Amino acid sequence: MIGKFNRDDHVFRSNAFEEIIKDTIRFFNGTPVTELPPSAKFHGTGVYAIYYIGKNKLYLELANRNRIEFSLPIYVGKAVPRGWRQARLENEIDKKSTELYNRLREHARSVDHANNLNIDDFRCRFMILEGTGSNLIGTVEAALIRHYKPIWNTEIDGFGNHDPGKGRYNQAKSDWDIIHPGRPWADRLTGEGASPDKVEEKTARYFLNRKDK
Repeated sequence: MIGKFNRDDHVFRSNAFEEIIKDTIRFFNGTPVTELPPSAKFHGTGVYAIYYIGKNKLYLELANRNRIEFSLPIYVGKAVPRGWRQARLENEIDKKSTELYNRLREHARSVDHANNLNIDDFRCRFMILEGTGSNLIGTVEAALIRHYKPIWNTEIDGFGNHDPGKGRYNQAKSDWDIIHPGRPWADRLTGEGASPDKVEEKTARYFLNRKDK
């Protein structure tokens, strides 16, 4: 028999789950910081954070904090296994996938293409989640973004974008490509985006409004 709707009957609550997420974030924050991309190729999937330590005026607050301790990422992302949405066997994926390493290399290429960023000013840390742990990748990424609110996740969009491909270049450039021009495929986009001044205003407002400054 179908009873009267009660929302509480549908809400999942688990202190154990919350502790698992806290534990993964503690582990993540204790992983070594490396150059971007890492010097050695490795297999695995998981989550990562990218840090800035350069002299670009837009991100001086980030750089000052991260020179003392890598405490405020400029971007957080994830790399899930190929076939993840089709529920392929985890042990097969873990042995073959280099998705996390490849994603970090892709970000390094984006930085290299930008005409006002220097790859030597970036570092990264990452956590590999494999086997059944790969089910937590999206959850841990979301938790890190909520906690740190990295500027390239929350205010300046587009760093993680890909080439939209032929026939889709009528899109507007992302905020990231407007203030960090140089990616070859982004230069082909013909849509009207924001002005550089407007995007820089958003950047300044982000740091002004941060509660942990």
